[in-house]
Amino acid sequence: MTTLDLGPLVLGGNAFGWTADRDASFRVLDAFVDAGGRSIDTADVYPAWVPGNSGGESETIIGEWFTSRGRRDDVVVATKVFSLATRPGLSPANVRAAADDSLRRLQTDRIDLYYAHRDDPDVSQEDYLAAFDALVREGKVREVGASNFTADRLRSAAAVAASAGLTPITVAQDRWSLVERDIEDDLVPTLRDLRIVEVPYTPLASGFLTGKYRPGGDAVESERAGRASSYLERPDAVALLGVLDDVAAAHGVSVPAVALAWVRQQDVVAAPTASARNPEQLEALVESFTLELSDEDVARLSSTTAG
Repeated sequence: MTTLDLGPLVLGGNAFGWTADRDASFRVLDAFVDAGGRSIDTADVYPAWVPGNSGGESETIIGEWFTSRGRRDDVVVATKVFSLATRPGLSPANVRAAADDSLRRLQTDRIDLYYAHRDDPDVSQEDYLAAFDALVREGKVREVGASNFTADRLRSAAAVAASAGLTPITVAQDRWSLVERDIEDDLVPTLRDLRIVEVPYTPLASGFLTGKYRPGGDAVESERAGRASSYLERPDAVALLGVLDDVAAAHGVSVPAVALAWVRQQDVVAAPTASARNPEQLEALVESFTLELSDEDVARLSSTTAG
């Protein structure tokens, strides 16, 4: 079980250095912490997919913000290793080197939550768990997370850590939203059994659950518009929009605030992870901080997209 206090929402850093430049990123970070947010998620690979970037830009911006604002001790920071082309995989040497690179870019002496961004079938679990454990023992990392692992691999990692006396995985991060619910079948029961908390990514389904995408509606200009609009091909997802509208109106809040609250109120979830490219986008995220849906609201939303 994690000891980290992630707050009601984790601010995703994938937009920093991509759709938000340094100044815009600083404004988002300022507004998030001023509103009571206290955890930030990034990865060494963010956003290497942007032409001209090489990865590490998000961490660098966050590190510069820490130093500029003096707010490092006010937030929990999470980052990840595996996917950066120059630091690929989970070999022990790479885990250590990537952690040191991230610490330098983040301008900090510790990573509060260090994720394996993917599982690595080419490295034994004992080897890479031992590498994470060494970082914990040295004070460079506080807790270990696993992103995009299968239920079976989480179970085997837990068994290996227990047998070898290594730091266990305490946090998982996976795709989960009202329209992406595959993890509920196998992974969620495993998380309950292992007492691992979930910090879902894309809880707004690439923007679809903001309510901006509607059948016959105007095209939305966004880097994620293609994926988001694809949900309009699903009758259950279209029906969900109407339910979200109803619940949002009943609470006097925005549609994305409802979608985020639904994720946050799942029993294994510590907090959802969502990003914003400007303070205006952040408003709906902040609105979700204190929104509590009724059991009836949760059940109605859940039944609309139940498999």
